[in-house]
Amino acid sequence: MKIYSTRHGQTDYNKKDIILGTTNIELNETGISQAEELAERVAELNDIDVIISSPMKRSLRTAKTVGERIGIEVLTDERLREWDYGEYEGKSRYTEGFAENKVNYGVRMGKNGESLLQLSHRVYSALDDIINKYSDKNVLIVSHGGVCRVIETYFNDMTTEEFSGWFMENCKLIKYET
Repeated sequence: MKIYSTRHGQTDYNKKDIILGTTNIELNETGISQAEELAERVAELNDIDVIISSPMKRSLRTAKTVGERIGIEVLTDERLREWDYGEYEGKSRYTEGFAENKVNYGVRMGKNGESLLQLSHRVYSALDDIINKYSDKNVLIVSHGGVCRVIETYFNDMTTEEFSGWFMENCKLIKYET
């Protein structure tokens, strides 16, 4: 089984380095183009049987662009939604305390968001279920930067320093084999 992971196309928040978690916004024009380019790359792979997306607009639009191109209906899983950044939501990515809070596993982001442990639990449980249900298929997961970082830790060990510095570009495609 192969699992491909990608992050949604660009949004206006991404372009402006604004923290984007639970705010449910659409792709911008660049993001739509990135999704179309991703769809072409996936079509060339000719290797995807199932597409599972976060239900958030930016991921779902990206996933549907790919799904339409290769003729596969998109499934959604609420557990793939982006990290709830709490009070950091909508602020600059360079806001004091944000980077440090990202690696404090048991501390809720922005006081009232999700801790990294909570995020990891829901993403790992989604991955466990996907692997169990689709073990004879190749799956494309379309999600978010924070979720992609956790997916990376599911398949590859990372130190805290590596985790805090790991970044998934919009519509980059990473392949994992189980």
